[in-house]
Amino acid sequence: MGSTGSIGTSALDVVLMHPDLFDIRVLSAATNIDLLARQVRTFRPETVVVLDEIHARRLKDLLNGEPLLEILFGESGYARGASHENVDLVLLAMVGAAGLLPALAAIRAKKEVALANKETLVMAGGLVMALARKNNVAILPVDSEHSAIFQCLAGNRAKDLKKIFLTASGGPFLNTPEEKFTEIRPEHALSHPTWKMGHKISIDSATLMNKGLEIIEAVHLFGLTIDQVEVVVHPQSIVHSMVGFNDGSVMAQMGIPDMRTAIALAFSWPDRLTLDLEFPDFTALGGLEFQRPDMDRFPSIGFAVEACRQGGTLPAVMNGANEIAVQAFLKGRIDFPGIFSMVEKTMTLHRRVDDPALSDIIEADRWARQMALALI
Repeated sequence: MGSTGSIGTSALDVVLMHPDLFDIRVLSAATNIDLLARQVRTFRPETVVVLDEIHARRLKDLLNGEPLLEILFGESGYARGASHENVDLVLLAMVGAAGLLPALAAIRAKKEVALANKETLVMAGGLVMALARKNNVAILPVDSEHSAIFQCLAGNRAKDLKKIFLTASGGPFLNTPEEKFTEIRPEHALSHPTWKMGHKISIDSATLMNKGLEIIEAVHLFGLTIDQVEVVVHPQSIVHSMVGFNDGSVMAQMGIPDMRTAIALAFSWPDRLTLDLEFPDFTALGGLEFQRPDMDRFPSIGFAVEACRQGGTLPAVMNGANEIAVQAFLKGRIDFPGIFSMVEKTMTLHRRVDDPALSDIIEADRWARQMALALI
């Protein structure tokens, strides 16, 4: 789900490396129909899902003469794709809140889930994890940080975990003075120093909202309290995250910054696939740096911590407002600091619903987007 994005294309690279192990039965995208058509010709899925009927017709025209396949669209199409009867594992790599309903559909259909869509757990972590437990569905993390934690916990007892350290690259503006933030343009923010990512996640990395979302995701994935999660800035992006245990020992997972490692692990766990990737050149690195995040210049982490502490519908509101603010920044409607102010104002205006049902979460997301647009 999300085959034309940065995670989706990397995942298909892994499949091409191991064609004897994997078949692609379903591909879904939103509007990148040209790339999706090329993927269909390469991987020959049974079903393809796109955003709407217009894009479905365009895909059908592009694939004229190709073997017949099922083309679905819209919310119901994504749900059907995620619960396809011939699928064993669903990679959820859609961007933003759009991933929540397909995630629930996959879990209800008892499909194993490789989760790259952090917004699913940010918005509805309690509901999603409870449903996964009820249906005995494994949720395997694909984010490099959560994959690292998952690997460090393997072979250890959960009760011995004391703390996790989520590493952050710091993004392209780690050392930019705050007074220069108003001069930042989208093309600057999209230029990440170590990772190759899509537009939305690149902006989230630049604001450190990406790390805020990952904090909430980690709390739900690993059954933690918010006080057990610490963010450390690590510009080299070699240590992907660390776990601290009750006896004072710390385990770290390391590797070059390439998402194919975490994707392949989620596809093959507990086995490890052979990938054509190099080890870090530790002697060339010379050293690994760690520092505290600047919460004054980058308040997104604080927003996420507060949203997680209050719970209810507030995390969904934070996420929805952020998605709108990022879109507005990319379109030149607000400046870079405006992303922070839009998220903060929207969260402040929200009347939180505690212990929300799915309908409450969806309504909170809708409200947050409407409010953020009104503020903009």
